[in-house]
Amino acid sequence: MKEELTALIIEDEELARNLLKSYLKDHPKLNLIGECENGFEGVQKINELKPDLVFLDIQMPKITGFEMLELLDHKPEIIFTTAYDQYALKAFDYSAVDYLLKPFSKDRMMEAIEKVADRIGNNESTGDKLEQLSSYAVNEYLERIVVKDRHKINIIPVDQVRYLESMDDYVLIYTSAGRHMKQNTMKYFEAHLNPKDFIRIHRSYIVRVECIAEIQQYEKESYIVIMKDKTKLKVSKTGYKKIKEALHF
Repeated sequence: MKEELTALIIEDEELARNLLKSYLKDHPKLNLIGECENGFEGVQKINELKPDLVFLDIQMPKITGFEMLELLDHKPEIIFTTAYDQYALKAFDYSAVDYLLKPFSKDRMMEAIEKVADRIGNNESTGDKLEQLSSYAVNEYLERIVVKDRHKINIIPVDQVRYLESMDDYVLIYTSAGRHMKQNTMKYFEAHLNPKDFIRIHRSYIVRVECIAEIQQYEKESYIVIMKDKTKLKVSKTGYKKIKEALHF
């Protein structure tokens, strides 16, 4: 085990935070370096303090624990502490260190900490696992997208998104109010946006169906989409078939 494990608690309920702190105070090699009551604070504290381990609730106000994971620069080990069991199977599928279902005992928590120590001692990669875990951020289609812009976190309702554009390792998200950049893949958004509302028309573009104004042919078997705001976007052959199916023409 490392000489010392640093830990952070992110939990919106004060009673739950106090219980965790009472469990942790007797651990000989764990140093609790902070606590947060929501995911906004959590992102800032994790990136600033770079803890080895985070005890993370899932259902919190403002942003969920899964949404918070998407915004991290530093990738700590994660032990979930939650009253909800519906996320457990997927969390384990994607190698969360442990999943503590409230109410849990002190012994159960100590067991989870030992798993963290073993993982760190074996130099297992945390970052890749957390990226996989955060890609599971929802069990259904997205209703909102959380984006970090320097020191500000924006929550974008999906119904405000006009289209998305691939940009290397990032995706540009266009709304009527402007655009936002998120480190994610088009494949992720294609899987997590409702296909009734969004179509991938090209390897570089996903568009909201209701924002399409017209489709124009500019060469043989080559098309562009003209959005309601006059933006012109290329359409692939596969994308054209998807548009035809969606618009029934």
